[in-house]
Amino acid sequence: MPSDTRTTIYLKPKVYRALEVKAATTDRSLSDLVNAAVLESLREDALDLEAFDRRAKEPTQAFEKVFKKLRCGGTL
Repeated sequence: MPSDTRTTIYLKPKVYRALEVKAATTDRSLSDLVNAAVLESLREDALDLEAFDRRAKEPTQAFEKVFKKLRCGGTL
């Protein structure tokens, strides 16, 4: 198994302090918390890309046209 890669990140002081508190209260390391947050963000991106791919062939409508229909229908 490959070893972890060391890197430097810059956090706002309040973010770093909150991360330290969370690490202490959850008995996890700062690295574990940062890795988990980054992985969750990447998972969300992957889900967004999958949804985009699934809907790529759907017909599109201009925003102005949709807006006009909403106004004419009394929704707006």
